[in-house]
Amino acid sequence: MYLSLKWLREFTPYDGSVERLAERLTMLGLEVEEITRPFVHLQNIVVGRVVETRQHPGADRLSLCRVDAGQGELLPIVCGAPNVAPDQFVAVALPGTALPDGKRITRAKIRGESSRGMICSEVELGLGEENDGIMVLDGPLVPGQDMLTVMDLDDWVLNISITPNRGDCLSMVGLAREVAVEFNLPMTLPDTRVIQDGPSCADALSITIDDPDLCPLYQAGIIRGIAVAPSPPWLRHRLLTIGQRPINNVVDVTNYILMEWGQPLHAFDRGLLSGNSIRVARAREEQSLVTLDGRTRRLLPADLLIWDAEKPVALAGVMGGANSEVTQTTTDILLECAVFNPISIRKTSRRLSLTSEASFRFERGVDQPGSRQAMNRALALIRQTAGGTVMQGIAAHEPHPWQPPRLVFRPARAKKILGVDLQPEFCRQKLAALGCAVDVQDAQAWRVQPPGFRPDLEREADLIEEVGRCHGLDRIPATLPRTARSLDWLHSLAPDTAFRKTVKHWARGIGLTEAINYSFVSSQDLALMGLDRIPAIGLRNPLSEDQNVLRPMLAPGLLQSVRHNMTQGNTTLRLFETSVIFQPDPDSETGALEPSRLGLALTGNRHPEGWPWPMEFVDFADIKGCIDHLLRHLHLPHAAYAPLDEHPICLPCAGITLGGEMAGWLGRVKSEIADHCHVRRDLFLAELDLTLVQRWHAQSRLEFKALPKFPPVRRDMTLIAPPDLALCKILEAIQAEAVDLLQEILLIDRFVPLDKPEARLTLRLTYRHQDRSLTNEEVDKTHQKLSQRLASLLPVRFS
Repeated sequence: MYLSLKWLREFTPYDGSVERLAERLTMLGLEVEEITRPFVHLQNIVVGRVVETRQHPGADRLSLCRVDAGQGELLPIVCGAPNVAPDQFVAVALPGTALPDGKRITRAKIRGESSRGMICSEVELGLGEENDGIMVLDGPLVPGQDMLTVMDLDDWVLNISITPNRGDCLSMVGLAREVAVEFNLPMTLPDTRVIQDGPSCADALSITIDDPDLCPLYQAGIIRGIAVAPSPPWLRHRLLTIGQRPINNVVDVTNYILMEWGQPLHAFDRGLLSGNSIRVARAREEQSLVTLDGRTRRLLPADLLIWDAEKPVALAGVMGGANSEVTQTTTDILLECAVFNPISIRKTSRRLSLTSEASFRFERGVDQPGSRQAMNRALALIRQTAGGTVMQGIAAHEPHPWQPPRLVFRPARAKKILGVDLQPEFCRQKLAALGCAVDVQDAQAWRVQPPGFRPDLEREADLIEEVGRCHGLDRIPATLPRTARSLDWLHSLAPDTAFRKTVKHWARGIGLTEAINYSFVSSQDLALMGLDRIPAIGLRNPLSEDQNVLRPMLAPGLLQSVRHNMTQGNTTLRLFETSVIFQPDPDSETGALEPSRLGLALTGNRHPEGWPWPMEFVDFADIKGCIDHLLRHLHLPHAAYAPLDEHPICLPCAGITLGGEMAGWLGRVKSEIADHCHVRRDLFLAELDLTLVQRWHAQSRLEFKALPKFPPVRRDMTLIAPPDLALCKILEAIQAEAVDLLQEILLIDRFVPLDKPEARLTLRLTYRHQDRSLTNEEVDKTHQKLSQRLASLLPVRFS
């Protein structure tokens, strides 16, 4: 948004420097990106008076002029403009002057005649697009004066970055209001009085709105007998100052009001509209419209159109149609002033890749109750610049009148949030200056009604932010936090938050690095990983197609983190992430469940480079060890691991069960997925259901036992089993026997002969009694009984 300092001073008497203004606007949250003087080049252009002209002897279309440019002598200048004549006051570029297009004027001989300057046109000065002759100034003027002063164009322009929530600042009035509040200045709104001396507009036009949710207000005014022509200089120059291209007096007024009030308007050629009705309705199937830029737009039923009695004439809130464009032959116009649904406009604008100044403002919300003032201001300016008769009143339909929100503002709450003691009177004055209606009957809880041009003020926190901005967030003193406080605040954390902090602390403690990924993932990435069969929640308005689905697992984000690190040369990774995933649930209030998960990703070297260890790479045992370590850290029972026949990401893969409930999975990422992530070594992933683990953790009890006083007795057991018999099945069978003396089971060896379809597993069983030493006889007896039981339960034999 461009802010003209000269235009600003028409609304509020700011007399400070432009640098001070830029600083305070930035501190208000309106970041000033650039400060320019758009017409500074005119100070090198001077006023000249054409004293005499005569035909160039060597060219029929050139004139020899003698010009008084205040240099103490008459300058000979060769001019090719057909409209040059004696006694004219013109703009003269003297030798050495640089024009906006980069051309530098020098002394020259043109067809044998000396020329010591150039008489300029509007195009050459950057003041317009009319190039059919020189610019003739209204006199009398003093030759030699610089054009910047004569034309009163010495202005500063600030280029301001407006955040999406501050649509009210996409206007001169809105920015002037911010300046007035910041510097405690009075605010004067533009004159919106309009002379209406024609017949009733409401009787001549009817308005219908098919879907009030998409268009809560539509207004139209009619002006008859206008003359479409170039705008007067003040209007053209004002638009050029803020980067707008002048077109004609009617269109220029609509653009002027757009920049002044922030209210988009559109002018239709009334003679090209069929019937006496306007209808706001959606597009039909396979419908198209040629817009003002000459392109044919293919429309969808979701797109909103403006219709006359027969045809669509505009793409609502985005761009008008070429079939109702205002041209030089237009004599009657219909002026539209409406309010459209921001979401609808945004969808249409993005789908068609068609962004306009109007759609940019409608997407951010416009001032519904203030739109009538903008309408009257436009009618008055069109009547002033194009003549004509303004019909009495306007035609309007407002199916959804604006309902102002009613908010509560507590000065004590503002003090607590901002950390600074603001006087209640200061808060009341600033809120009122911002346009809010403030009722302070209850001194503890004020009733505040925001204005229509501030749809971003939705709750008390927004009002507190406003008084904080007005005070100046940069003016809040910096204080050190209090470090001496009770640790009771730790107990006030939500259980989920406290448990996740515990898990994060554990992960960092064993050397894992936290990854924080977006909750949004790409549906294409899910398909690549085979996750497209898992129910996922799509976004209605994704920021991009790379983020169009809510993640059903943590794995996609972790794989993206792995891929990014690999491209940066980080080949050894130990990542973890704790966050929620999203699962569709029609019975949920939000339509989704958000269980908490822990994700792990390991790849690369097992030991840091430079350690005196053999080069080894992480494997299945490392990631399984992480899970086992976490469960021990949380004082939970051992997890059981069983092979999963099918998994979209990992092969091989094992499921993790805790107390008979599925708690997660871990495994080696499939080669085709690992290749996509540029991983050279095996990549291992794991995902654990923290919601389930937290429930088990809440039920767990930490028990202390005396250290064993008596020595253990160990026995090895070598089983010959089918190669597809999982170790977990053997361990479950042993643990199911509930042998009191059995303290620990370890797999110490596994051997698979090449010539036999069998596997040899050696287990080491540790027996111990808490109160006495065990004898070899009773250990052998227990060990043999256990072996016989296993042989009866499983297809194993012993060697």
